[in-house]
Amino acid sequence: MPRRVNLPGADELFRATAPSAAAESDDASAASGRVKHDEKMTVYVTAAELLAVEQARLQLRRDLGRSVDRGRFVRAALAVALADLESRGTNSDVARRLSES
Repeated sequence: MPRRVNLPGADELFRATAPSAAAESDDASAASGRVKHDEKMTVYVTAAELLAVEQARLQLRRDLGRSVDRGRFVRAALAVALADLESRGTNSDVARRLSES
């Protein structure tokens, strides 16, 4: 009879240890932070935009001592834009930028 050790699966090893940010907040425009995301959206950016994101990440690391990945940075920026749009409507920064293009 072969002996086989049962090891925990990846889901058990990497399970969330705290409630997700989405469960804690009723605000749909709040950044979700470091939680498992079920949906994916691909966005194409220019080289200059990608460089700006990377520089912003480095600035956050330097000034705040926080290492933030691209996805988290973009989700936080999206939350800010959505909150601004909700509160200011067509006067929001995102609406103004979209009307200029």
